[in-house]
Amino acid sequence: MDDRNAVSPSSYLQNRELSWLDFNKRVLDQGADETVPLLERLNFISIFWSNLQEFFMVRVGSLTDLSLVKKQILDTKSGMTPAQQLDAIYRRCFDLYTDQETIYGSVRAQLAERGIRRLHHKDLNDEQRSFLSKYAHDNIIPFLSPQIINSRHPFPHLENGALYVVLRLDEDNTSKKAAKNHGAEGVTLGLVPMPRQCPRVIQIPGDGFQYVLLEHAIEMVVDEVFNMYSVKHTNIICVTRNADLDASEGTDESDYDYREHMKRILKKRTRLAPVRLESERKLSDTLRRHLLDRLGLKPHQAYATCLPLNMSYTFGLASRLPENLREGLVNKPFSPQWPPCLSRKERILDQVSKRDVLLSYPYESMEPFVRLLQEAAADPEVISIKITLYRLASQSQLAEALIAAAERGKQVTALFELRARFDENNNIEWSQRFEQAGCNVIYGFRDYKVHSKICCITRRTKNGPQSITQLGTGNYNEKTARLYTDFSYITADADIGRDAAEFFRNMALESTSNSYEVLWVAPLQIKPMILANIDEQMRLAEAGKPCGLFFKTNSVTDIDIMEKIEQASRAGVPITMFVRGISCLVPGVAGHTENVRVVSIVGRLLEHSRIYGFGPADDMSIYLSSADLMTRNMDKRIEIAWPVRDESLRTQVIDYLNTCMADTAKLRELRSDRTYTPLRYFLKDGEAPFDAQAAMIEQAYDAVASEEARKSEKKRIKKAQKLAKEQQRATEAAAAQTPETTMSAQDDEAVTTSASTAECDVTHEESPAIKTVVPDAIEPPLDTTLAVSQTIVGAAADRDDPSAIVRFLARAIVRLKKRR
Repeated sequence: MDDRNAVSPSSYLQNRELSWLDFNKRVLDQGADETVPLLERLNFISIFWSNLQEFFMVRVGSLTDLSLVKKQILDTKSGMTPAQQLDAIYRRCFDLYTDQETIYGSVRAQLAERGIRRLHHKDLNDEQRSFLSKYAHDNIIPFLSPQIINSRHPFPHLENGALYVVLRLDEDNTSKKAAKNHGAEGVTLGLVPMPRQCPRVIQIPGDGFQYVLLEHAIEMVVDEVFNMYSVKHTNIICVTRNADLDASEGTDESDYDYREHMKRILKKRTRLAPVRLESERKLSDTLRRHLLDRLGLKPHQAYATCLPLNMSYTFGLASRLPENLREGLVNKPFSPQWPPCLSRKERILDQVSKRDVLLSYPYESMEPFVRLLQEAAADPEVISIKITLYRLASQSQLAEALIAAAERGKQVTALFELRARFDENNNIEWSQRFEQAGCNVIYGFRDYKVHSKICCITRRTKNGPQSITQLGTGNYNEKTARLYTDFSYITADADIGRDAAEFFRNMALESTSNSYEVLWVAPLQIKPMILANIDEQMRLAEAGKPCGLFFKTNSVTDIDIMEKIEQASRAGVPITMFVRGISCLVPGVAGHTENVRVVSIVGRLLEHSRIYGFGPADDMSIYLSSADLMTRNMDKRIEIAWPVRDESLRTQVIDYLNTCMADTAKLRELRSDRTYTPLRYFLKDGEAPFDAQAAMIEQAYDAVASEEARKSEKKRIKKAQKLAKEQQRATEAAAAQTPETTMSAQDDEAVTTSASTAECDVTHEESPAIKTVVPDAIEPPLDTTLAVSQTIVGAAADRDDPSAIVRFLARAIVRLKKRR
């Protein structure tokens, strides 16, 4: 039975958490996709693991807290209580663990065939075992901190997400003690935390690339570490803890330092209640009961798996492989390209002052925006730079440009959102650096996270102050800008500039507002404007006029928007939803969502841009946004949406969407039974799969190549024109010379040919193209020579020695005049 149908108040809605687990299964399916290179498949398995880890920390943690509340709280989509949702999640995860093991086993076997082998100590030969033993004694054992557990040594705190080697020690170890050092009484359990100083992957001798993970190397020598006890068996365990904290709790005091408060919150997170126990192999009944009792967990919260409990090591494997092993196992490298719409030779400030620019990450580079900030930092006419910062890269040229601007006397205001989950420490560190540089640092609202991406540069011009505004669907993060698909819009539009100034004024005063002229700003505007535009499409449908809706979003969970979409579907409005992750809206349900289509793409790049489209495909109004169609984005965050009013940029966005919707390699569709179509479901017989992301990567390269070709052609034409002028001057100079009598014998020999062949003198140094234009055995008249001169120059325009052409033309003309 499908748990999500248990108590469904609306047949066209489904539970958020179970929909998210379906999304993560689509990520795992990439690990099984044989069209994906093997090491990339291994990375997708790692992403699945990482996603699931965060899901338990945040969503399961939050539901665990809600389940302890006496008042019954029902999910608005499925009618399930928190306890029912938790039961459904834990059951579904047992199936996902099985799928993960199967897919990982297949990938691991195929990698072994290619010479890349992860080994356990039982797989080692004598030479390898000797090497690993020496390595462990020299590089691991000195850093270990073993622990025993008895009445004098209570059960320790197990860190969230950390790996431990756990040992079951023999209670009856009298005979062992006689031969070894005496241990403590009553010890039945030992623990060894993984040392942070040691590398996780240990390469060992052997053909290809063979390696052992650190935790398995520790297991190999743990008998020596606990040599005063008898070790019955060992295992690897990992505890996942609730990490969902209310960052506003305790912030009512008037004198608190918000940054220090966030540091305390982060420390508190590490000690919250456990929500999951994992082991690498099945635990003995005794040890399992003991651990569950100590951690306060129930049996259904414990999972045993044959996979490594931390899969993050996979992303470093490719860089350690020799080229011959790596070939064909990873994606072809791709670098974001410089956008053809911008010149590298002209200041970005000047170019965006003339026209709007839309950058498409990661196909196009973030470099132009970073350069814009660097130019603003150096421009004496720039007065101020204001920006919102949600997730910065740890190494950020963008941040350094802002700091440089402040150090040069610009007014730099940076709004840091310190509550960006799992990036809090990084944001705290950057905010301190910004303050030290003289920036005005402000923080997000108490009740709202500031998730919008906006930057406003103000500078003096001869026509008065000018605002250059940048708006983004994704973060100011150079690392994710190479992996996430996003749009970055840069404009000197005065109306948007005034709205941007008003936005930052409101942020400084911690005030929400709906007084913007062009921008839609949540929490007061985005949802009402979306609902109003859906109503307009319903009116068009009822009048029999062309209509339509298109939404691209990471997730859709907001009940008000989904109910309005259901109404629009019943009114006959065709609706397409491009939803990468959670979709609580179920399409194709009779009487409700027959006119709704929900599709998803999970591929090499993470689909991250948010796009709202209102109207039929050929006349659709396009809005870009930082906000997903989720309640948290609509009602609990400061978000921005903005129109794409430039027709060429609107066409650019629609072309992007059309390319995505044409995908037959990665695109999958949500069906009315809440399952997704398999990969390549839309591929027709005899056709090659069309991967939209791969196609757009190629388009980015082709666009740059076309622009380079255009520049090369322009350069060639300019060079040809220069040669033509030189030829004309040479012709005129030759015509002015005294015929025959002023020519030297050497010149006469160089330009004349035998009377029998009347052959033009084209030496071996001159272009074959010239010989084609002025063939052998022809005596062209002077006017004909002049007529073909442009053709001769064009054919030889790519030569690096223009003077050779000029010399040839001069000799030819003089010779012809002589013959006359």
